[in-house]
Amino acid sequence: MNYRAVRAIYLFEMARTWRTLLQSIVSPVVSTSLYFVVFGAAIGSRISQVEGVSYGTFIVPGLIMLSVLTQSITNASFGIYFPKFVGTIYEILSAPISYVEIVLGYVGAAATKSIILGLIILATAGMFVPLHIQHPVWMLVFLVLTAVTFSLFGFIIGIWADGFEKLQMIPMLVVTPLTFLGGSFYSVDMLPPAWRTVTLFNPVVYLISGFRWSFYEIADVSIFVSFGMTVAFLAICLGAIWWIFRTGYRLKN
Repeated sequence: MNYRAVRAIYLFEMARTWRTLLQSIVSPVVSTSLYFVVFGAAIGSRISQVEGVSYGTFIVPGLIMLSVLTQSITNASFGIYFPKFVGTIYEILSAPISYVEIVLGYVGAAATKSIILGLIILATAGMFVPLHIQHPVWMLVFLVLTAVTFSLFGFIIGIWADGFEKLQMIPMLVVTPLTFLGGSFYSVDMLPPAWRTVTLFNPVVYLISGFRWSFYEIADVSIFVSFGMTVAFLAICLGAIWWIFRTGYRLKN
């Protein structure tokens, strides 16, 4: 393992975050705070509690997951797409480093940024509502797994995209709607039976449900099902990246 190469890529990507601190950290935190204020004030005044938890407190895990998912994909996809765009990807591919080390550098940096952002949003939410995390270890497990998994997914998007439009297409048209419809701001049990069945086909439901369980011990699906679905998606992303580097898909042309 070439740790020096992994460290160089990792530090380069992290340095880009500190250079664009306003865009990378401040903007997502402010946006999430606005979601919290608007939804907490507008809907919270009509829904006092959800499964014994105040509505403002109930939506905190969903808001954190919303930010972690989108930022993981954005950071990882842009991180690998930009070298493709300017042509420096060929220097990386020709360097004496393996594909595993390349993925570790880029995905590790993207996941680190998302985890830091999620913890900052968690601390910010604590200023608005009282929070008590019932299972902090499980909370960290789901936070890290989600950040790593969707950073891998973003890495795949960055390699697949051949323009800035495609770079934004899947996060905006697929991931964000799935997150909003995945129980970020409501419990799946509040839906009619038919819609509840349809919602369970949304993979984001399992991420948010497991993460919310770590806070309040309430979940729409079993914690073990949530964990299993997250690990399964992680394995699919790893398999896709292995195939990309094995075949040189959109890397060697």
